[in-house]
Amino acid sequence: MKVDMIMPKMGESITEGTILRWLKKEGDRVERDEVILEISTDKVDSEIPSPTSGVLKKILAQEGDTVEVGSVIAEIETEEAGVEGGNGKDETAPTAAAEPTSAAPEPEPQQQPQPQPAAPTAPPPPPAPEQPAPAPAAAPAVEAPAAAPTAEKRFYSPLVRSIAAKEGVSEEELARIPGTGMGGRVTKHDILQYIENRRKAPAAPPPPPPRPEPAPAAAPPAAPPVAPAAAGDRVEIIEMDHMRKAIAEHMVKSVHTSPHVYSFSEADVTHLVKYRERVKDEFYRREGFKLTYTPFFMIAAAKALKDFPLVNSSVDGDRIILKKDINIGMAVALEQGLIVPVVKNADTLTLVGMARVVNDLAQRAREKKLLPDEVQDGTFTITNLGSFGSLIGTPIISQPQVAILGVGIIKKRVVVINDAIAIRDMVYLSLGFDHRIIDGALGGMFLERVVKYLQDMDPETL
Repeated sequence: MKVDMIMPKMGESITEGTILRWLKKEGDRVERDEVILEISTDKVDSEIPSPTSGVLKKILAQEGDTVEVGSVIAEIETEEAGVEGGNGKDETAPTAAAEPTSAAPEPEPQQQPQPQPAAPTAPPPPPAPEQPAPAPAAAPAVEAPAAAPTAEKRFYSPLVRSIAAKEGVSEEELARIPGTGMGGRVTKHDILQYIENRRKAPAAPPPPPPRPEPAPAAAPPAAPPVAPAAAGDRVEIIEMDHMRKAIAEHMVKSVHTSPHVYSFSEADVTHLVKYRERVKDEFYRREGFKLTYTPFFMIAAAKALKDFPLVNSSVDGDRIILKKDINIGMAVALEQGLIVPVVKNADTLTLVGMARVVNDLAQRAREKKLLPDEVQDGTFTITNLGSFGSLIGTPIISQPQVAILGVGIIKKRVVVINDAIAIRDMVYLSLGFDHRIIDGALGGMFLERVVKYLQDMDPETL
C-alpha cells in the first residue's frame, strides 16, 4: 500500500520549505525513522526521517523545489496490504510526514492530496489575454518574464502575502511573478528577488520625457556590467548554497535596516578562569560535557538586559516593542555557515542549567537536529569571536533585534591595578546597537553593566 510523505510543519510561522537533498533515490529501501532527505526553511536546515518502512516509490518534489507545508513530496510503498478500511492510505501510521517538530501538520485547505491523474473535467484556464507585449524596449530585467499566471485564483502563502503587503506589491504584480515553487507557486525567494529587481529598475531606464542635455550616445555605457571572463584555470566559480544565500540576505537586510553603532570595553575575568580550571574535570565527570565560558557571558548579559529593557526590544515602524521574555541567541559556527539557536528565558537559568542548554543547542546545531522554534523569538544575541582567536570584532545585529554582544578571546595581559602592575585574564567586549532607539549613552551603560556582572560574578552562587 502507498503512504504519502508530506512536507512537515517546521514551526508556527513556517509555511514552506526547500528540498536541499534526497539521501535516497526512487526504488531504494527505507526504514522507519531513517533520514531520507534534508530540507531548509528560512530559519533552519533539518534532516527528515521516513514516516514508515518500505520502498521509496516516487519522489514528487525535486532538489531545489520550494514546497508548501502539507504538500505531498514523496510516495512510499509499504509491504502491508490495507489497514483499517484499506482506502489506499496507511491510516495506522502515526503521521504521513517526517515530524521534527511535533505532530504532522494538517494539509492546508488549498492543498488537495493529488488523487489520480488530472481528469478532463479540470482543464487549465486559457492564457490570460491581458499580456499585450508593450513596444518600449529595455524593460526592467525582472518584468521581462512576466509569465502567465498559472491560474486565475493563484495560491500565495501567508509569508508571501505578508511580504507583498509590506512592500506594496499589488495583486496584478503578484500574478506576473514567475513562481519556482511546486506547481509554479511564488516562493519567498521569488518575491524578494522581484522586489530587489524592482528597486534597481528605476535607475536603469531613462525617463520618458526626453531631456535636451543628455546625448543619445550616453545610453550604451548605462548597460549593466558584463561579468569578467574566466581567466582559464586561475579562477573558480562557487555557487552559494541555500544557507549562505540566507545569511547574505539577512546580513544585507540588517545593515540596510539598522544604523549600527559600536561601543567597546574590557573585563577582568581572572576569577572565572580560575574557577573553571578548578571545577572543569569534576564538572565533565558529572555532566558529561565540558564547561565553557559561554554560560558566564549569557548570565551576565541576561542580568544586564533586565536592568536595561530597551536593549531587549525591537522596532516596528515608529513603535518600540519591549520584550518581557529574555531570549538570548548564541551564534554557532558550522562548516557551511552560521546558525543562531536561542536560549529561552535565559534570566531564569542557573549556571549548570545554562551550561546544559548551551551545550545541547550547540551540539544539535552542528548535527542539523535543531527544531525551527529553537532558532526563533530571540531578543538579543551573543557571538563568541574569540573561538577562532579574534581579540575583538563588530558583529551585525540579528533582525529584528536591536543589539548584539561580541566576545573576544580571553588572554593574559599586563594591566595596572591600584598603581601596581599585574597579569590578569582579560577579554574585550563589543556591543553593536541600533541607533534608531539606542543612543551612545544607553549602549555604553549597558555594556559597562555586563562588564560589572562578569567581574562581580560568584560562580559558586549561580
